[in-house]
Amino acid sequence: MAAAAPRDRNQPEWATGALVLPEGSVFWGLGIGATGVAVAEVCFNTSLTGYQEILTDPSYAGQIITFTFPHIGNVGTNPEDFETTTPAARGCVLRANITDPSNWRAVEHLDAWLKSIDMVGIAGVDTRRLTRHIRDAGAPNGAIVHRPDGPINAATLHAAASDWPGLEGVDLAKDVSCTQSYEWTETPWALDGGYGEITKPVRHVVAVDFGAKRNILRSLAGLGCKVTVVPATATADDVMRHKPDGVFLSNGPGDPAATGKYAVPMIRGVLEAKVPTFGICLGHQMLCLALGAKTEKMHHGHRGANHPVKDLTTGKVEITSQNHGFVVIEESLPANVEMTHQSLFDGTLEGIRATEAPAFSVQHHPEASPGPRDSHYLFERFVEMIDAQG
Repeated sequence: MAAAAPRDRNQPEWATGALVLPEGSVFWGLGIGATGVAVAEVCFNTSLTGYQEILTDPSYAGQIITFTFPHIGNVGTNPEDFETTTPAARGCVLRANITDPSNWRAVEHLDAWLKSIDMVGIAGVDTRRLTRHIRDAGAPNGAIVHRPDGPINAATLHAAASDWPGLEGVDLAKDVSCTQSYEWTETPWALDGGYGEITKPVRHVVAVDFGAKRNILRSLAGLGCKVTVVPATATADDVMRHKPDGVFLSNGPGDPAATGKYAVPMIRGVLEAKVPTFGICLGHQMLCLALGAKTEKMHHGHRGANHPVKDLTTGKVEITSQNHGFVVIEESLPANVEMTHQSLFDGTLEGIRATEAPAFSVQHHPEASPGPRDSHYLFERFVEMIDAQG
């Protein structure tokens, strides 16, 4: 049996966890959640609420999430607020130790839930320092460890972080997508009765699952749409076989250029059939690629629930929920595509409309899980487009 790696001489006696970056930074902490090691891209999210939705958002596949808000865990966890049953995020970093739950809907402590899904985390980290590092140097690779009963070797973790290839050029949508088509009928949650069920749909939407969050599907069902969910690898024939009134392109993780190798031909087939199409997040990027635009990796991405976006068609400024590390290059938009939304943080493109097809998309998440509801009108805009087409 190989000898265990030696304890790092700088490891504090109290430390049971650490995050190590390729440039040499080591953030010591107290391990939370599952024990073990995870290697991924390190990002930060500035949301003050919604940690359950964030940790279960499939768009975080291949990432370790740093929460800038220090009090995580105060509402515990409950199965109603999770956006997927199998979270794809690889770890989390907190400032303070997990807060004990104090909410009438809490079912389980966050630490117990992290253990149950085998997610590694650390607390007690100077998240302000880590966030500044990501902001200034870009989103790095990182290795996170929770080892309560043994030494932590920073050199081994440094090698793991340095050798990890990163997310650029990687298709992760196929890893988080469904494997076969299914019908979605659940409608949004209400205080007096929980989730509802659609009984009399008036239109049919096919949702392409690149990593769809549940509340996105609920938002469509809540507006009277029968929703058929199909895998990310579905072809145009697969989609059109369902005779949709509209096609929805969901959020998801990874490099859009990699996913686009199989998704772009499907989307072009849908556009040629003149079926109303609405995309968000990765779906927005996929639509733009299908229309002839290009994407690139961002310096550190947009992740939070406080991002101001201007709707250029109305002049209205919305506070939005965002989670993306790639962006559509505005200058690459072809003549038949116009920009409709713009980030007021950095001026990047946040939405488009095709002028020769019934199609539009936004970079942010309008379903408000988590985040404000300012952009929920976009689902209504999609339904109006379907009804006008019919």
